[in-house]
Amino acid sequence: MKRLLFTSLLLLVGAGSAAAADLQPFVASYQAYRAGALAGTATMRVVRTRAPLWRIDLDLQGDRGLAGLVGLDVAQSTVFDALGDGYRPLSQSTVRKAFLLRRKSVGTYDWAAGTARWTGDVKAERQAPIALQPGDMSGLLINLAILRDAEPGKSLRYRFVDGGRVRIHEYLVSDATENVGVGDLRYEALRVSRSNGGNDETIVWVADGVPTPVRILQRQDGEDGIDLRLIRYQGAK
Repeated sequence: MKRLLFTSLLLLVGAGSAAAADLQPFVASYQAYRAGALAGTATMRVVRTRAPLWRIDLDLQGDRGLAGLVGLDVAQSTVFDALGDGYRPLSQSTVRKAFLLRRKSVGTYDWAAGTARWTGDVKAERQAPIALQPGDMSGLLINLAILRDAEPGKSLRYRFVDGGRVRIHEYLVSDATENVGVGDLRYEALRVSRSNGGNDETIVWVADGVPTPVRILQRQDGEDGIDLRLIRYQGAK
């Protein structure tokens, strides 16, 4: 699977104390499309474990018989804290499953030592320690940052540190909202498009008052890849 996530999806350094105050638990359900065809489902959730710790999960499941072909049996999770200086990752895990195959990688963000490191099923060159900078985030946390930061016409810049990789992600928010949704469920949402992804495009739509992206689309070489479309969400305790 081409680094889904919301991976590509996003820190705006200096988010301030509003970060922790505005964050709320939720559970969101998506239909998952691949190349324009319905291929499975996805669930994103944010859970508060104990103050100041939170966890964000993304579980994708392909239709039985299709999962291994479309790369849609993936579970990702990030434990993080929200202490007034944004969303700071503490640990991250990814599990990918296909026919007779299961791969798992685990990342640890050691802020005291100033390094992040991944173990498990990751390439050897991605197991070396990465020097952390204030504001570094996992792919999943970038979703929350986009929701927090998106304003009409605004440029966003984030440092993605995940899976043993470091990348700068730059995004541009549309000047006006557009109507997006699935079936009868429609939203007026801002389009947030990655501006430095080259042939790998990531587009996220965010709607006022909705705690989760209403759509996440990844495109490669101009063709639609994985496309998550929100069908329901609710607050969680």
